[in-house]
Amino acid sequence: MNIRDLDLNLLRVFDAIAREGSVSAAAASLGITQPAASNALARLRRELGDPLFVRTPRGMRPTPLAGQLNEPVHRALALLEGALAGTPGFDPATSTRSFRFYMSDIGEIFFLPPLVARVRQLAPRVHLEAVALAPEDVADGLAEGRIDLAVGFLPELHGAVRQQRMFRDPYVCLLRADHPRIGARLSRRLFQDAQHALVASPGSGHRVIEQALAQRGLKRHIALRVPHFTVLPQVLERTDLILTLPERIARVFARDRPLRILDPPVVVPPADVALHWHERFDRDPALGWLRSLLLSLFGE
Repeated sequence: MNIRDLDLNLLRVFDAIAREGSVSAAAASLGITQPAASNALARLRRELGDPLFVRTPRGMRPTPLAGQLNEPVHRALALLEGALAGTPGFDPATSTRSFRFYMSDIGEIFFLPPLVARVRQLAPRVHLEAVALAPEDVADGLAEGRIDLAVGFLPELHGAVRQQRMFRDPYVCLLRADHPRIGARLSRRLFQDAQHALVASPGSGHRVIEQALAQRGLKRHIALRVPHFTVLPQVLERTDLILTLPERIARVFARDRPLRILDPPVVVPPADVALHWHERFDRDPALGWLRSLLLSLFGE
């Protein structure tokens, strides 16, 4: 089909259905009626000669063609909206802007609950989406507009990527409250004799822990290596393992569990947790609003 004959509003409906998984939710997100959204989907189906979305018990699921179109359509609409957002007048109360961001699993645990609650108050029609990317793809994702922000301790991001620090987070050790060998203080010997859990997180800055230990002649015995932090609180309360991690996350994990926090036996440089965005979007007022909101919630 010829792009000149295509109504771009149909692509907005396509993008909303792909995101929401239902026609009614897509209509609500766009501020249109369900019949209008259904009619737009019917028109796009005729134009492309494909059902695009099929109703299942788990919602509207994309056909193979819709799956191929989903990312390019979303990216094109995001770039167009970003360009148009350069004009004055971004209003969070009425905007239907979609913000896509990258953060680690512990970032989602710490940032998302207060962020989502605040956005729902100030911008009820705005959409937030946490995107799973390989850490090495984050810089390209920012440059291409696939994501708007990357949030976290990401020292590998530089060059055309702007950053603004939110806070500096010291590293601490987290362990079970009734650990049989460790009392109120974690000495170098106890630390070195203990068994540790390690999160292998390429692209993050958490390897500063290993560097700090190596500079002081300390080595850890890694008994468990996992790709994410999320499961580790349950592991710690059932074992004698120790986990070294940023303090704010340790406090979240220890809040409702029989875990306690101790200082590590050596000084580890703190994690500089920051917002990251591409320089092309410096003047995007919508993205500026989101950055300001994050800083108001989490900035020091």
